Amino acid sequence: MQSMLIKKVVISQVLKLFKLLHRTRQEVFKHDTRALEAARQKINEEFKNNQDEMSEEKIKELLKIASDVEVILRTSVIQAVHTDSDRIVLVPRKDLLQDNTPYFDKPTKKHES
Repeated sequence: MQSMLIKKVVISQVLKLFKLLHRTRQEVFKHDTRALEAARQKINEEFKNNQDEMSEEKIKELLKIASDVEVILRTSVIQAVHTDSDRIVLVPRKDLLQDNTPYFDKPTKKHES
């Protein structure tokens, strides 16, 4: 009984992560059909290659890797568009843009405790 419950929880986690990776792929590679298709194929291939895995430790490891991949895609990938032979325009997503820390010419004094 407990084994069945664990399997259902694991299957639920796998499906949730599978869907999250595909949603992230669609957002990160928006308007780039080649990258969208390549990422779709890679995600599907990796999940299919490991669909018969039964070891709980191995499944946890694979889920961690997939989760890390999703974070890297979401936080580190920026699209670039070739505008002519020697020019590339970056197309950052809004969630990648961060406010810069203000620059100060003079260092601030440290308060002594």
